Amino acid sequence: MALKASDLSMGDFYEEEVVDDLTRTQIVQYSGASGDYNPLHSDEVYTTQVAGYPSIFGHGMLSMGMTGRMLTNYVGDGRLTRFGVRFVAQVWPGDALTARATVEALREEDGQHFVDLEVSTRNQKGEEVIRGYASARVDP
Repeated sequence: MALKASDLSMGDFYEEEVVDDLTRTQIVQYSGASGDYNPLHSDEVYTTQVAGYPSIFGHGMLSMGMTGRMLTNYVGDGRLTRFGVRFVAQVWPGDALTARATVEALREEDGQHFVDLEVSTRNQKGEEVIRGYASARVDP
């Protein structure tokens, strides 16, 4: 069922847990899928002893992709017209992430209806790891 502008109000939100327990395997699989083989995402010795991080960590684009899945679950496939984020904290193995889209504006352009969304993804500690925005076409 398509999202309708007439059913939305400022401040409405949709929230979804996008991963419950991020595994090292998922991070390494994303390396293969994306072609991003930076050792910070797969080589524990390099990451801890050379780069000085406590562990490998997830790709920013992995977190963005999971957040994007939440958005399409909310607004529907093929309806996003804008989506951008800022990576504000790292995502570690074992993290649980919950993404939220909050209605910031409803508008009409050239007879089409749009919703503008504030996007935020937080870890199990409530720390924001992604902050962003999205817009999507909605039915009237």
